[in-house]
Amino acid sequence: MTHCNAGRLATVEHGTAISPIYAAHAAGLPVHVWVSETRPRNQGLLTAWELAEAGVPHTLIADNAAGLLLMQGKVDLVIVGADRIAANGDTANKVGTYLKALAARAHGVPFYVAAPLSTVDFACSSGREIPIEERPADELGAGSVPVANPAFDVTPAALISGIISECGVAAADSLAQWR
Repeated sequence: MTHCNAGRLATVEHGTAISPIYAAHAAGLPVHVWVSETRPRNQGLLTAWELAEAGVPHTLIADNAAGLLLMQGKVDLVIVGADRIAANGDTANKVGTYLKALAARAHGVPFYVAAPLSTVDFACSSGREIPIEERPADELGAGSVPVANPAFDVTPAALISGIISECGVAAADSLAQWR
């Protein structure tokens, strides 16, 4: 399962979180990706398009269906990208990532973050210091109804099985080794 767009449209070539999926597919491993749609930016549709272009089997899901699929045992691994990673391993990504990490933990499914080392902000000690962008209310089409529309959330390092970068895989709380 993945959440948000972390493929070539977001970065370059194979992307970040999608890169290990491409590698597994190219190695002949049986891969089926549950692609979580996101709000407010519809990035799951972009990921689905990229996977289709690469011939990787996938299914687009509503982001809130992720917990059910994890509970049903239909997901072996969750891998997401990151917009910013604090020095302690807390990770900011598209809103909904934190809930996927909680559901993955509850059902014993490993939860990984894949991002280039440049995403780690060693000057930011924890996720509490990461500002969360509030998107415009009109993106939700709610008219005059009060709206909260955060673009990101922060997944605590304790919920992350590992962080994958060009340096390898590290425990989320041991990123200092890459400094």
